[in-house]
Amino acid sequence: MLAATQRLRRSAEFAAAIRGGRRVGRGTLVVHLLIEEPAHASTARAGFVVSKAVGNAVVRNKVRRRLRHLVRPLLADLPPGASLVVRALPPAAQAGFAELDTDLTGALASARRPRRPR
Repeated sequence: MLAATQRLRRSAEFAAAIRGGRRVGRGTLVVHLLIEEPAHASTARAGFVVSKAVGNAVVRNKVRRRLRHLVRPLLADLPPGASLVVRALPPAAQAGFAELDTDLTGALASARRPRRPR
């Protein structure tokens, strides 16, 4: 379980990260990362979106628990005020910890890379 200060709770917070953040997709998930510098933020925060397309309630909760477990240590590496939304795709239901970890760390590393000029 993530601490209350590390969780995104309101739909406006999710929408801000999804609309304004960088999006990177991998086979089992999509990461939306918004890096802001609000004055009152003390830590990075994360939220998870696991739709019914992933599976029934049991499967969705299992995927959400696995993602929470994998995101917890990664939040310390993000700057304070960053918002991270992890959206699970249907293949996440059959993926193991190793595959989810590889996709998550790869997507997060790509989202943190500076954009190249076009």
